[in-house]
Amino acid sequence: MHNARLMATESQLSRLGLFDARVPRYTSYPTAPHFNSNTGEEDFRRWIEAIDPGARISLYLHVPFCRRLCWFCACRTQGTTSDEPVRAYVETLKAELALLKAHLPSGVTLSRLHWGGGTPTLLSPAAMSDLAGAVFDVVPMGDDAEFSVEIDPNEIDAGRLDALAAAGMNRASIGVQDFDPQIQKTIGRDQSFEITKIAVDMIRERGIRSLNADILFGLPGQSTARIAASVQKLLSLGPDRVALYGYAHVPWMARRQVMIPSDTLPRPEERLQLFETARELFVADGYAEIGIDHFALPGDGLAVAAREGRLRRNFQGYTDDTAPVLVGLGASSISRFPQGYAQNAPATSAYARAIREGRFATARGHEFSGEDRLRARMIEALMCDFRIDSAELQRDFGVAATRIRALFDIAMREFGDMLEVADGDLVIPERARPLTRMIARAFDAYDLSKAGHSPAV
Repeated sequence: MHNARLMATESQLSRLGLFDARVPRYTSYPTAPHFNSNTGEEDFRRWIEAIDPGARISLYLHVPFCRRLCWFCACRTQGTTSDEPVRAYVETLKAELALLKAHLPSGVTLSRLHWGGGTPTLLSPAAMSDLAGAVFDVVPMGDDAEFSVEIDPNEIDAGRLDALAAAGMNRASIGVQDFDPQIQKTIGRDQSFEITKIAVDMIRERGIRSLNADILFGLPGQSTARIAASVQKLLSLGPDRVALYGYAHVPWMARRQVMIPSDTLPRPEERLQLFETARELFVADGYAEIGIDHFALPGDGLAVAAREGRLRRNFQGYTDDTAPVLVGLGASSISRFPQGYAQNAPATSAYARAIREGRFATARGHEFSGEDRLRARMIEALMCDFRIDSAELQRDFGVAATRIRALFDIAMREFGDMLEVADGDLVIPERARPLTRMIARAFDAYDLSKAGHSPAV
């Protein structure tokens, strides 16, 4: 959507509430605020034991520690200047892995392994090797498996990268946010382009095939000129895949964000212009648009999956992972099963206590019921493909065409000519794609008033 066309539809987008709405990112359905304590450790254990022998699963491993807490971040993290809590946490993760091994059916292999945080690169080289060995002792890497790690350019060196490469890391992910020094100062994230380039060069030198990067729009003091400069610097590093996320200012949820002056934040209309400026630069440089906020080079697995209709959505955003189970390890981690979601205790102390007592740390979750699976797929299809395939829903969920049409009609009444029906499918045309999360909300049967979500743009 070129800026001229954006201006032509901006009044329509405004009329439909785009610039006022706060809606979920829909990395799950139902979303995490709707999880409850009815789902617990016994459910998690039962769902693990129900995995088919020989199946492929994915693992997410959460390291909640950071040397410094960036003010913009709303992730579950804690600062540490000492290595001792990190060493103790790694031992707890290894104990959790041993517990998992005791209940996991035989022959299970890994489709994806992701280490996130926090800052997983806080770990020493020895701890990285030790932890990777513990993971692969429980679930070996399958054919064409992907092992990705979030890397902080300020917290990485040759020794740690050597350890990760030797352990089998084949995709690295770096957070950029913005390269402008003044914006970095405002959000408490000093990370020069030079330091980032050194990290990228070290990653490439070790034969790591794939590189992800995250960049934010909607930051304090950001202008179209500033975001254009940051995007062009990022493009010079040649990432294979980029996530262009909107900054969510939620100081009532993430207390450290009170350090960011709210009067310096761009207005919603300006946020959309920032997104469009960055989007056009990525597209002009040959990146394919993936869903609502990702970009990938044509040969990247995400771009291939999007072309082939295999794109999916999980807690890290968009993915080409088709494994039916994602197991989350560590404090606050969320697991996804065909039966529902399970989340570990968010507090590191409560998580560690459960594992120490020889039980899984599940504190809450959600077991699917009613139309949960159907609505989850409809929302995912909109977020990934901007299209809901009616025939697919009838085939996979045994639901009548009349029921699907009734659900379509709810969205059509709200969004009118911003939606189309083609060959019985519901389609979001290009001009309406900024509304995608709001349109997805029309298929959400849960009470959205109980959670503070991020801006729709």
